[in-house]
Amino acid sequence: MALTAKGRATRQRIVEGAAAHLRSDDPAGVTLDDIRAITGTSKGQIFHYFPDGKEELFLAVARYEADRVLDDQQPHLGALTSWPAWERWRDSVVARYRAQGRSCPLGALMSQVGSTPGATEVVSTLVGQWEAHIRLGIAEMQAAGLVRAGVDAGRTAAAFIAGIQGGVQLLRTTGSVGHLEAALDTLIDHLRG
Repeated sequence: MALTAKGRATRQRIVEGAAAHLRSDDPAGVTLDDIRAITGTSKGQIFHYFPDGKEELFLAVARYEADRVLDDQQPHLGALTSWPAWERWRDSVVARYRAQGRSCPLGALMSQVGSTPGATEVVSTLVGQWEAHIRLGIAEMQAAGLVRAGVDAGRTAAAFIAGIQGGVQLLRTTGSVGHLEAALDTLIDHLRG
């Protein structure tokens, strides 16, 4: 569907409003009427922009939240070319999840739309982009002679993603970023070799 500038702005306002609301509440208990009320839109507008209803809206919110994961780490994630840059990126990741706390809006949303067509693609795209940034940073550090050539950039980038996600899951359980910090610090130390 081709949208006018006003239509794109309305759709984006619905997505952002729903995302903010879902970050503060249990997504299982949120209705389209809740989202309509907090975004100041009519039921007709919601179904105009999201004809398949709640699942389609939640999938759009999941895409929005996935983009935020990467955007919140910039410009550091896109410039992993020195040890201070890696430390700044590490600090931005920890700060993001410390501020987020036990709530994981993307995780909660994905549990709601996990079987919806497109949900797997949202996560796969996020992971692929995230890994690519890290892999490129490792390769650039190798080219500069700061990381030994024997380090497998792809596997190490995958380990960073697994470490971050594991740390986030433990944060959701314990309320502490300690495991996340330990994973990032250990992997950065591995790169320093």
